[in-house]
Amino acid sequence: MRFISHAPSQIDEMLKTLGISNVESLFDDIDEKIKLSQNLKLPAPLSEVELQREFSRISKKNKGADYVTFIGAGAYDHYVPAVVNALISRSEFYTSYTPYQAERSQGTLAAIFEYQTMIAKLTGMDVVNASIYDGASSLGEAILMACSIKRKDKVILSGAIHPAYITTAETYGFGADIDVISSSYTSSYETDWEQLEDLIDDSTAALVISMPNFFGVLEDVKRAKEIAEKNDLMLIVSANPISLGLLKPPAEYGADIVVGEGQPLGNPLNFGGPYLGFMGAKAKYVRRMPGRIVGETVDADGNRAFVLTLQAREQHIRRERATSNICSNQALNALAATIYLAYLGKEGLRDVAYHSHANTRYFIERVKDSKEIKVLNSRVFNEVVVEVKDLNKKYQAALDRGILPGLKLSRFFTGEENKLLIAFTEKRTKQEIEQLIEALGVS
Repeated sequence: MRFISHAPSQIDEMLKTLGISNVESLFDDIDEKIKLSQNLKLPAPLSEVELQREFSRISKKNKGADYVTFIGAGAYDHYVPAVVNALISRSEFYTSYTPYQAERSQGTLAAIFEYQTMIAKLTGMDVVNASIYDGASSLGEAILMACSIKRKDKVILSGAIHPAYITTAETYGFGADIDVISSSYTSSYETDWEQLEDLIDDSTAALVISMPNFFGVLEDVKRAKEIAEKNDLMLIVSANPISLGLLKPPAEYGADIVVGEGQPLGNPLNFGGPYLGFMGAKAKYVRRMPGRIVGETVDADGNRAFVLTLQAREQHIRRERATSNICSNQALNALAATIYLAYLGKEGLRDVAYHSHANTRYFIERVKDSKEIKVLNSRVFNEVVVEVKDLNKKYQAALDRGILPGLKLSRFFTGEENKLLIAFTEKRTKQEIEQLIEALGVS
């Protein structure tokens, strides 16, 4: 996007209207301690041609696209069919802003309605909203929703949830005076159920688990359901949507609210965003759901039509009664997910899930007898934690071969040195997996 700055005469006119003499006066109310103490050391200005050339030079330093990636941890290198970008790039979608006069945007609303329907079928939930900003914020919103429904102020999180999700949930809880307590995880990277149960008391509204969890492990969902029912808690499940091509939908094991990161559904890695969070719930909780919900109706002539409905947000009802301050949704990302799911269909999604899991099993079988790599839990979907001797040295060896070998757990957790979280998608070939194994010291 081109930026054309204001002319000095325009700036003078604005300052005169505001009744101040210079631009610096706009910032008089800011504490001097946090103001810049010196001018920024910016380079000399460049022409548009020179600027494009400079940005091109800088961009070539980024070698991410040249690497084979085995990093997952919530964002996955799945194949995005060409049809996805071809359709979302159409001007009807790509240039559209959030439809505040929504009923005039029937095409956008129809696409969102299809998205909601597909995520509802995928998760087994009765109702789904139009999407949230990302997986972490969808969990934060679910916590607010559960505490509002239960009229309690505490939630218990499995310690095996993505650490960034836990931090986000704690931030949401801090602003709403909700205690967000996390349990530990076991040496086999599963939820410590006994400790989790000990944390529950009369003020607890919900139990939160991830399926699969951050470490790729398939949790004991039956145990989670039993604990939730025994203590009259809402069960919130954060799910990997690709895994639902093979695994039971969370609704079948008692989930009240399902959330997750929708990036694997037709959205590229994008250097970390933008992504989309999804949220589904049981029908009886629909009026407590945050954000937008698109509904189907008929117009004055009896034709099928779509509307934004049941919006319990501060733009539509009294601020103090709002369930959330979400006022938008990730419409373009949700559209990409919709096209992806429609293009693949049920069998196609199952194939993506199957091959992601099959590649993980292939890796596990190849290294099971190795003295260099130890698999720490093999009950996984498409990610696995391994202990690697001399990890730092071998990690660099993998980078030198153009391979991102996984995520070092020591980046998030203390006491997890030499532990590597490796992710596999349907894009990874046997040859690439063999190259990874060789780089990690296994012949």
